[in-house]
Amino acid sequence: MDACGSCRSCQQINARTHLDFLVVEPEPDQTTPQIKIEQVREIEQQVMYRPLIGARKICLMDDADRMTIGAANALLKTLEEPPDHSLFLLISNRPAALPATIRSRCQALRFCTPTRTQVEAALIHQRNVPPAEARFLAMVSEGRIGEALTNDMMALQVRQKEFLELVQPKSLQSTTAILSAAEAIAKADRAQDVFEWLARWIRDLVLIQVEGDRDQLFYVDQLATLEAYARQANTDILLDLMKDIEFTEQNATRHLNLHMALETILLRLRDAVMPQSASLPA
Repeated sequence: MDACGSCRSCQQINARTHLDFLVVEPEPDQTTPQIKIEQVREIEQQVMYRPLIGARKICLMDDADRMTIGAANALLKTLEEPPDHSLFLLISNRPAALPATIRSRCQALRFCTPTRTQVEAALIHQRNVPPAEARFLAMVSEGRIGEALTNDMMALQVRQKEFLELVQPKSLQSTTAILSAAEAIAKADRAQDVFEWLARWIRDLVLIQVEGDRDQLFYVDQLATLEAYARQANTDILLDLMKDIEFTEQNATRHLNLHMALETILLRLRDAVMPQSASLPA
């Protein structure tokens, strides 16, 4: 049964004031948001007590894959022998990034995202946006309809424009420009955001190379540049880069040097799409 959204319990849950509903999520003020061991221990102390209002005490852990190793180890004992009145919900869009010991103690429930056309239709109906903007928001959100409905279109377009400057031929041709850009991005704590835009860009290049469905292209308005790169790009390196980006995103909370990782990936991208013997229009 869906929540009504209007009763006292629903309102308290939305406001996070319900006495039997506990939320754990990464600390947003950190350079790399993490769920720390202190947060887990605090929740474990609270969940020991019986519920005051409902039948169970619910603990929702959002972005559970962002637990530090210490936090994950601290949670293990509770997951092995949870109190009868408790329910733990670990949410992650990257379950493979969770320690195997945590995954083995959980029952996996896979939620399927709506299709892109369904998200687009919802955006056009509820946000009254043009079809082109609805397509962009649907693809950025990767089918997460709640995110698509609340994303700031103008802010996303600014971030996309900044990223596109990074992969233009004049930028990739210069090692100095790549290193300077990577340093500035890392200092601004935007590396993970750039990795997401990079993954979309590389995916589009591979899609063109294998003659896939061009309706699935994210950077459809950059088709000429993508085609120029794709004609000479090394597919094997591009596929390896996609794996490296996924690995970096999954391990971003484990003290990975994102600055160095970004430098390396950008330099390898340059080698993949701009062989020394080739030339591209600036």
